[in-house]
Amino acid sequence: MYENLKNSPLERYSWLSLSRIVFALELVQDLIVICLCIGLFSFMVLEIREMFVSLLPPLEFQAVTADILFLLILVELFRLLIIYLKERRVSIGVAVEVAIVSVLREIIVRGVLETNWSQVLATCAFLLVLGVLLIVRVWLPPTFDGIDPEQEIAKRHKKRMTKEMVESNRHYQD
Repeated sequence: MYENLKNSPLERYSWLSLSRIVFALELVQDLIVICLCIGLFSFMVLEIREMFVSLLPPLEFQAVTADILFLLILVELFRLLIIYLKERRVSIGVAVEVAIVSVLREIIVRGVLETNWSQVLATCAFLLVLGVLLIVRVWLPPTFDGIDPEQEIAKRHKKRMTKEMVESNRHYQD
């Protein structure tokens, strides 16, 4: 009796179930993010060393400022990865903050006086949009009045998968 069960479609279906595949893919994704965290942390250590070397005479204000801002960008990216590992989501607020600091770093490194006026205007508009996004994000509830759309879809999917499994078990038992 059990020999037939080993090659049955039900066993193959349970072995290749969607939940196992999703779990495996999420595990691989977490490993990738952990590798990114380790690499980013190592890069931050190298950047700190570079920053201390740039503090030696002759002191270049622009290079030191660029190194400090770049280190802040790396710290924020590291925080973004940690939030992703903890909560399984990308924080919009942190991502916007990283974008703002990155744009400001480029302006400081290049120098506002050496930059074309159209680029300065476009940068100002971009920073304004990012600032508005940062402010609007605070006012919006994160779960839309207590309903998390992703969890609602996951619940519907789980109900449908449970129903299909019950029907396939019933069909197999008949």
